[in-house]
Amino acid sequence: MRYYIYCDESVLRGRLFSDFYGGLIVDSRIAGLLIPLLRDKFQELGLTGEVKWTKTNEFLLPVYQELMDFFFDFVAAGHVRVRIMFTQNLHAPGSSLTTYQRQHQYHLLYYQFLKHAFGLQYLPVPADGANHLELFFDKLPDKEAKNQLFKNYLLRLPQQPEFKKAGIQLAPDAIGEVDSAHHPLLQCLDVVLGAMAFRLNKQHLEKPPGQRLRGKRTVAKEKLYKHIHRRIVALYPRFNIGASTGRPTPEVSWEHAYRHWNFQRQPPIEPVPE
Repeated sequence: MRYYIYCDESVLRGRLFSDFYGGLIVDSRIAGLLIPLLRDKFQELGLTGEVKWTKTNEFLLPVYQELMDFFFDFVAAGHVRVRIMFTQNLHAPGSSLTTYQRQHQYHLLYYQFLKHAFGLQYLPVPADGANHLELFFDKLPDKEAKNQLFKNYLLRLPQQPEFKKAGIQLAPDAIGEVDSAHHPLLQCLDVVLGAMAFRLNKQHLEKPPGQRLRGKRTVAKEKLYKHIHRRIVALYPRFNIGASTGRPTPEVSWEHAYRHWNFQRQPPIEPVPE
């Protein structure tokens, strides 16, 4: 089996919540069918430019809502699994972080996200015993040296016992940085991730300086968030976007179609080797 994992990051420092990471995992065979369908949907909706949360306005709102419905139909069917991770400023470690941890925090958190959020250790093992992963990162914003350290550390994941048991395989050429403008799945992920960061940081309440009413973009973004939220609670009633999604059994970390992780640094973050 081969799985594609698409990853993106958003608000690194918000008023209430920070360090937003998002990802989705899809069977490569399904991706081969789904991606052309998404491209066709983009064309049908007249979306010629890149779809991004930050572009949301009153004119694009109905188009983005329809796109999210199309995307979440595949999530609801179990063809795409979405994961969102973030930290809560209330639980920020502050001075307890080492200098190294502060300097490498972006990649350290990204590593934790990839290692734990998808429940990869619970992947069904196919007949040939191998689950191959391919990782697609929206262009990483840090220095190349730090990015390479991060990728090298990811390559060690298959050596860990729980990943060996699941037959996880990850080759050096299976970790790539891509331009999200050419990847419709990443663009859909950007909208979902942006919506969660927007609502958790209470940006839906913001008003322009000196104004009594909220701006039109803010109102449109809130409506889009609510549209996405309705699709999530249709899957999981009473879903709390600010809390880690419950795990009645360990396996649901893989099985669930949609999950959130409010990350808290317990135990200490693992270091990236030099």
